[in-house]
Amino acid sequence: MGLFARKTNRNPTSVPLFGVLLVVLLLTAIFLFEVDTLATQTKTIVGYNLKPTPWHEFPAKKFNNETKIARASKIFQCSYLSCGRSSNEPTPFSNQNENCPAFFRWIHHDLQPWSKSRISYADLMEVKKFASFRVVIIRGKLYVEYYYDCVQSRAMFTIWGLLQLLKRYPGRIPDVDFMFDCMDKPLIQKDESTKPLPIFRYCTTPDHYDIPFPDWSFWGWSEINIAPWQEEFKSIKEGSQRLSWKKKHPYAFWKGNPDVFSPAREALLMCNDTKEWGALIMRQNWTQEVLGGFKQSKLANQCNHRYKIYAEGYAWSVSLKYILSCGCVPLIINPKYDDFFSRGLFPKKDYLPISPDNICPSIKTAVHWGNKHPARAEAIGKSVQDFMERLNIDRIYDYMYHLIVEYAKLLDFKPTRPLSALEECVESLYCFADENQTRFLKRSATLPSQSPPCNLPQQANRQFIFHFTVINGYPHHQMLQDQ
Repeated sequence: MGLFARKTNRNPTSVPLFGVLLVVLLLTAIFLFEVDTLATQTKTIVGYNLKPTPWHEFPAKKFNNETKIARASKIFQCSYLSCGRSSNEPTPFSNQNENCPAFFRWIHHDLQPWSKSRISYADLMEVKKFASFRVVIIRGKLYVEYYYDCVQSRAMFTIWGLLQLLKRYPGRIPDVDFMFDCMDKPLIQKDESTKPLPIFRYCTTPDHYDIPFPDWSFWGWSEINIAPWQEEFKSIKEGSQRLSWKKKHPYAFWKGNPDVFSPAREALLMCNDTKEWGALIMRQNWTQEVLGGFKQSKLANQCNHRYKIYAEGYAWSVSLKYILSCGCVPLIINPKYDDFFSRGLFPKKDYLPISPDNICPSIKTAVHWGNKHPARAEAIGKSVQDFMERLNIDRIYDYMYHLIVEYAKLLDFKPTRPLSALEECVESLYCFADENQTRFLKRSATLPSQSPPCNLPQQANRQFIFHFTVINGYPHHQMLQDQ
């Protein structure tokens, strides 16, 4: 019987199934390895795999609350899988366009160094060493090549502003390629031995080629709870109207961070005496504000004085636009830096200048003059608040539009997508943003404009530039004596 006993058959599918599982596991391991490798090499808008700018160092960002797998998955998802198809078809305008504010003519002045030589690809590659990132727009799609990290969320909200510009004027933004530095101080100095190199940043000076561009906080400053511009200005203006001019405190007010290597702010601390100098100077502790829910830093509650002081920080300061919005008389300590709109301000009309060499006595003189001439002082506060109200978010986008259009005309090469550049879109930013940042991004989202961009003024002539320079360079200690 044993001779004819049947042998037990092995399952014919067991070996192939095991082989399939082995292959799947192997492919999965290879895929995860490649994703991890790609993730460790991909530079992102929130600072993954980026070092701080060497010309303005700050503590490197840490992502200790994420596992390695979670981080790699997030980078891969947000950087490579978020952006799909998007329409770039122009939308028809239903309204007439307006004239741009006069200060828009500074666009021509800022781009004048390249009006004859134009901007070459070699120029961009040369200025790359001073850039945080590179922006390339092609047929309405935005690509970014990251070089260095930006402090806090500056890169995210700057790129967000550009994405909103594309959304506001679909199909109307030309192909363009430019470098951007998100830190404070201009770097490309004008002198006979320096070649003009184009780079965008938040401020400039008459002695630099850097091209001023609207700063990130117009779309919100999530870290210190400052709302997008259209919300924040409305809140500040409403706060400024709680007290009549007569009931406002008859002295100057400043609240900020003096620990930013600013000689003006350090000197300002010595003026904290309402009787001696006519000034109340308060130190802003942002660490305490974060812990306390920003109860003591609400800008709308800081318009109860007749005078507000502006002192530059490490360089230019975003606080300027909020101070000018208060309806108070701005006392501006002679600034070294210009942002894109501040060149539309004029002393005695929009502010009173304060001598940087004699800060406390100069503040005292300004306060004394304003209290002696209350109607004229109140008129200055109203004039500059009206100026800021006209600088609404529509005009911000129009400035960006005209600057990019005029800049693009100067390129002597056809923009193409850099190999290492990532496409950024609304979805990719939402993917990277934390919960708080997402709220700010959504609050500042825009829609296609019903009106065309405002009409760009003609190029400023030499007489206009000279007039501005003389007025703003007038000896500050004489300004009030001549009134």
